[in-house]
Amino acid sequence: MTDAFTRYRKLLRYSAVSVIAVAVGQVALIALFYFGHWSARAATIGSCVAGGIPSYYLNRRWVWAKSGRSHMWREVTPFWVLSFVGLGLSTWLAGYAGTYGRDHLSSRAAQTALVDAASIAAFGMLWVLKFLAFERFMFGRERHRHETVV
Repeated sequence: MTDAFTRYRKLLRYSAVSVIAVAVGQVALIALFYFGHWSARAATIGSCVAGGIPSYYLNRRWVWAKSGRSHMWREVTPFWVLSFVGLGLSTWLAGYAGTYGRDHLSSRAAQTALVDAASIAAFGMLWVLKFLAFERFMFGRERHRHETVV
């Protein structure tokens, strides 16, 4: 396989994992905000964790073909730091959207759609940054070729 094909396949798989993680996170966000009546910020935190778990494992195993134990400081910690940076931005935007929606929209469904759109927009902004971080610093094979896992 050529390097270009490998990168293209990796990007397609990363995109698929992102779709799965967003779907899981958004279902959680809607369930927690609409049905559970959690605040926009709390529901966003719950959705980040719900989507982050499958994202980590699918990215590591399926996209970057890593097996064995995860490395806490080179893989797990940076993954969750990036996830919580996204969460911070998402929480801020979702909180703003929740407040705006409560003040300007009478429908709980419309408020939910606004909070959901704000959350998606925030995580979308970090999508490329996360791919580069995963490839260059965390899961990329070249970085870990000569390392031993503890």
